[in-house]
Formats: sequence, structure tokens, C-alpha cells
Amino acid sequence: MRIILFGPPGSGKGTQGDLIASRFGYPKISTGDLLRRAVQERSALGIKAEALMNKGKLVSDDIVERLVRERIAAPDARHGYLLDGFPRNLTQALGLEAMDGGRAELAIEIDVDSRVLIERMRNRMTCRSCGAIVNLNLEKPRIEGRCDSCNGELYQRLDDRPEVIAERFRVYKEETGKIRDYYKTKSVYRRVDGSGSVEQVFARISEILDRENAGREADR
Repeated sequence: MRIILFGPPGSGKGTQGDLIASRFGYPKISTGDLLRRAVQERSALGIKAEALMNKGKLVSDDIVERLVRERIAAPDARHGYLLDGFPRNLTQALGLEAMDGGRAELAIEIDVDSRVLIERMRNRMTCRSCGAIVNLNLEKPRIEGRCDSCNGELYQRLDDRPEVIAERFRVYKEETGKIRDYYKTKSVYRRVDGSGSVEQVFARISEILDRENAGREADR
């Protein structure tokens, strides 16, 4: 099965993706991770992506789709996978259908009130060394400005600053409405209440996946 996990900025889909991968055994495929790896490895696609990012431009759908196509062809994705950050728009959703259309899928949206998300993101810090994310509202680092895991420097990402958050939400709402409608027409869309603790949200997602898996077993 293919799980498509999406939600607005700050909804915690990265954390939930890790938990899903751990419990259900699906490899987590993050387009952000794929892009970073391609740039670090200096692959042909990575060089193209880096040139666009250095100019402040979005990486093209073509480059992202090619990276995803290569990744889902790997042996560990043969029996299913989890997508985090892809598709981001209807063009990518249709591209995914074209590259792996015969696979059963489930699109799960983590829905959180925008006011809650803005507060989360305003207080979110990221470690420069290991990439760990800390929400200062929920947990204070043992040493101010330092990551508890590796002692790396904590900083606020440019896209977590208040002046950028409103634009990120606008783009998300504009693009995701089309994706949501697309998966609704396929009857594979599921909404999850993203409020509450990480554990509470994961329990809601797990309930959906357990039910879907039980239904597939019954149909066999």
C-alpha cells in the first residue's frame, strides 16, 4: 500500500511519518530528504535542483518526480511506502498515478487549526547539526540555544518566521484543496484531527491504518 501523508506547515507530519514507518514497516520517503541527498551526492538531478534553490526558485515538478520515481523503485519499497511532502500539487498527484498507478493507496491529511499552527511555528527551532526540531512551548533545551541530542546550534528557519508563515499557509490552502478533491473522488482520502499530543494524533492515524489493513485482509 502507498500512504500519502499531508498537512499544513507545522502539523507534525514528519514526526507522524516516522512513527508510521516504525510501526507499520513502510519506508518513509521524504522529498526534502531526497533533494538534500541528491545535492550532497552531486548527482545530475542534485546539481540541477541546487542551481534552482540557490536562485530562490522552487525545484521543478519534473526533478522531484524523477527523484521519487527512482526511490520507489528500490527493493524496500516493493511492498509499499509512505510519502511525506509529495505530491504537493495536482500535477504531482497525477504524475504519481502515472508512475505507480496500480498500487492501493490511502491519502491522510493531518488537519490543525491555523491559529494553533502559527503559534507552533513561531516557537519552533531546528538544530543545524542533526536537524532535530524543538518547540519551545512544549520543551526547553537543557542548555539555551543548544540541541539536547547533539549540542548543535538551534536556529529558527527562514520559513518559520512570522512574516513567511502567512504565505506558506496561503500556498498550502491553494494547492492542497485540489489534491484533497482528487483523492476524495478516488475514495481514498481520510482526515485526521491533528490537535493534541503526538501520541494522540498517532493513535488516530493508527486506527485508520489498522481498519484499512483489516479490510484488505478480509477481502483476500
